[in-house]
Amino acid sequence: MSFKILPKHLFKTWVERLRATHRVVAPKEVYGQYIFDEIHSADEIVLDYHTSVLPPKKYLLPPREELFDFNAKTMEMRPLIEEIQPTVIFALHTCDMHAMTILDKIHDTGYADQHYQARRRKTTLVSIECLTPCMEHAFCKSMGTLSVPDSFDIHLTDLGDRYAVDVGSEQGEALVEGMTFFWQATETDYDKVNEVMATKWPSFQYRLDFDVTELPDLLAVSLKSPVWDELGDICLACGQCTKVCPTCYCFDVVDEVDLRLEHGKRIRVWDSCLIEKFAVVAGGHNFRSSRARRLRHRFNRKGKFQQEAYGLLGCVGCGRCALSCPVHITPVDTFNRLNARRQRAQEGQARSS
Repeated sequence: MSFKILPKHLFKTWVERLRATHRVVAPKEVYGQYIFDEIHSADEIVLDYHTSVLPPKKYLLPPREELFDFNAKTMEMRPLIEEIQPTVIFALHTCDMHAMTILDKIHDTGYADQHYQARRRKTTLVSIECLTPCMEHAFCKSMGTLSVPDSFDIHLTDLGDRYAVDVGSEQGEALVEGMTFFWQATETDYDKVNEVMATKWPSFQYRLDFDVTELPDLLAVSLKSPVWDELGDICLACGQCTKVCPTCYCFDVVDEVDLRLEHGKRIRVWDSCLIEKFAVVAGGHNFRSSRARRLRHRFNRKGKFQQEAYGLLGCVGCGRCALSCPVHITPVDTFNRLNARRQRAQEGQARSS
């Protein structure tokens, strides 16, 4: 919608202006780690963080959420839609922006999730261009998430002494409206953006041994690959990878009832498909009783199933799961091992024919 310039020394002024009317959430350092949290001063924001422990999705899909309350005697139910203050989430990496795009699509498809949508309508996202890899496990270039998606609110690019401010929506425009310290970009500013972007791309390496467009087909032919059993033998089924994933949205639903069994609430909580009980149904049957099957299901969700359902891959290459896995199971290694097995099988078939 517009392209503006913000001098760096005025960035904190902008944040403080927004804090007067919004809840401002941003990455800040806590005990050597970075978390997205509400800030009470612009000085708390860390823009050059490597990655956050949990993705910013927690502000749209809380780990614990009340859906409705009920009266067991009268059978009356009342939805509990949280009223939140208008919120600005600062400094999302482009991989997390792509994750938000798929979450938006998922929760607006079919039976739209009114709880998610209520929060999303009140939330504006300010992303920032990643000019260097945030950590060794990130593989965003391979997954095509190194640039901001087509739909965004405000996107920042560090130009040294100033930020290029790309405004992409009406919500984003509202954050800069009336702020006289933004100025219109000049030809020099556009040239500087092009220069910065040209030096950015060589800093990132492709880490998959194949093109990401081949991933759904690779997973389809790898259904019975021995790689799944090999990984299942070392997996702890702790579910840590799904807890830190920016696109996982699996949940459990529990009812909390008072001691008189009269009033209660239905609660939605994060769950994990890696946990043994996740796929247990009536009669005690478990559709994915082994760790190998659960791992295979998770990787297929990220690289195949969500692509088929929504047209977007469920993995954005953020690397959080690789960073948090206690036994070092990583998407890059898993996908490359499957690809290597596929190539050997194809070479074997070619020789035999």
